[in-house]
Amino acid sequence: MAKVKISGIWSGTVEVELDTWTITMLREEVAKQSNYNPNSINFIYAGKILTNGDGQHNLTQLGIKNNAKILATRICVEEGKAIKEEIMAEEERAERLTRVNKSFEGKKKGVVGDGVGFANNDVREAATALAERHADGSLPTQDLNVPLHHHTPQLASGTDQRAIITALMLDANAKHLIKRGMYKEALEVLSIGKEAFSLCDPMAIELINNIPILQINIVWCYFMLQDISSLSEAGERLQMAREGLERAHGNNALRGYYTELALRMRLELLEGVVAYYSGQLDKARAALLSAREKFEKLQVSDEALSLLMSMGFTESDAKRALRMSSQNVGAALDFLIEDRQKKERKQQEEAQRGKEIREQKAYGMTPLNRPVDLLRLNDLVSIGFEKEVAAEALRKNENDFERALDDLTHPETISALQMESRKRKMREEIQDSSIEILVMMGFERSRAVAALQPDRNIYLAMQRLMAEGLGDPNMLREFSASAGPGDIASSSSFSLPHIASVGNVKGPSIPSGELSADTAESDALADYDIEVNIEGEAITEYLSLVESAATGGGEDKQQNDSAQ
Repeated sequence: MAKVKISGIWSGTVEVELDTWTITMLREEVAKQSNYNPNSINFIYAGKILTNGDGQHNLTQLGIKNNAKILATRICVEEGKAIKEEIMAEEERAERLTRVNKSFEGKKKGVVGDGVGFANNDVREAATALAERHADGSLPTQDLNVPLHHHTPQLASGTDQRAIITALMLDANAKHLIKRGMYKEALEVLSIGKEAFSLCDPMAIELINNIPILQINIVWCYFMLQDISSLSEAGERLQMAREGLERAHGNNALRGYYTELALRMRLELLEGVVAYYSGQLDKARAALLSAREKFEKLQVSDEALSLLMSMGFTESDAKRALRMSSQNVGAALDFLIEDRQKKERKQQEEAQRGKEIREQKAYGMTPLNRPVDLLRLNDLVSIGFEKEVAAEALRKNENDFERALDDLTHPETISALQMESRKRKMREEIQDSSIEILVMMGFERSRAVAALQPDRNIYLAMQRLMAEGLGDPNMLREFSASAGPGDIASSSSFSLPHIASVGNVKGPSIPSGELSADTAESDALADYDIEVNIEGEAITEYLSLVESAATGGGEDKQQNDSAQ
């Protein structure tokens, strides 16, 4: 029997079977000792509220060990019921998010042609893995690329975190498809992304503008596919998009730069088209005239463009700056300088985040599959403990600072920690070197990492990769001749050939941890930086149709289009 120390509303020691007892059983025991209703008792351990979950996890699986200290607090029964309902709602949202991911997986399997449709086959897996990785807040927060008016969503739960990252990845993939002109495929991805957004707490994402932009993109796909049958739905989506943009940016949507001008122009064009096919000619004319006014403001003069390009800026960057500064060359120059500084800061931050993630990967995962908490690790290092040994103490003790400190201050446990730390470091060095050998043989780095994952055996990994018909045949024959299975498989620390670049490589990519290229290369203003040639032609065409219909000459055309 193990002992658990309870403090708070009742103080005492409870004898438990860690491998069989659940939180419910512990709560009932404390309720019996304290004469409180079990539903009114709340447990806090290692900074987290302990919940029943699915009832299958025992105390050991929750990280509770002998002599663990648990704080018991009391809540009213009504509050307890509210918490229970909230937990049930959270579990339901998590199940729906799982179905969203499976739905996207099913869509991917239906891809034909060059497979660009669900262009990056790792999108769903990367989104899910990244979201899971950040759900407990231990890893550095990735740049979610949420183009906002300085609003960052406060995600209260792991499901919110997973849902919004999944949605952002899908959204980025859909934008890539739109750029490729693959509007039908983009619509499918956007619909799944919208469902993922719907699983977030509405209060948490109320002020972000990704959702209204997603609605505009859906209607833009309808427009480019000439899908007149979706008119009523398109009108509702555009209304939601307008309301969402006003919440995020205000009614005027001007924030120093004219960043939303192109997006607003597209919104008003689509509103005008929907109004035209709905027979609301006055509304259509007003929307299209407003869109044309914005279109004219977005035209860039050759003189201003040449001046900025002569200063060393690219044509695309110069055009963007002029469009977003209402053709003011001075303001455009300020924008370009500020944008360059932001990109430099972002690169530095991403490099630091990447360094921290690789560092955490090197320390390994806790028994509950969580990364080592770097903040607590730095606290231990600041009081004089060796970093690798302190990391091993936190890893072993589920990031519990007090228990890690106890292990680090007892001679009999610190020696074991030092030994395990050295073993882990040696294994990581062998793993990294093995990956480099496989890369030199012509295998892709990501495949090499995956092949080594099951048993860290380079020879078996090579066999797996060769079975897929990958790699450089000459390099494979040379390696096989110099090192057979007896030289490698029988030893966990075999001698490796010298590789000059091993010390300089960044190391293997984090499995499923890198964002898709669509998301990684996107920037926060990309949604507002639209090439407006198609929009300009459409504005002219539909203004002509509206005027023709108003004079009676376009009624047949309008009716025929609506029938189609």
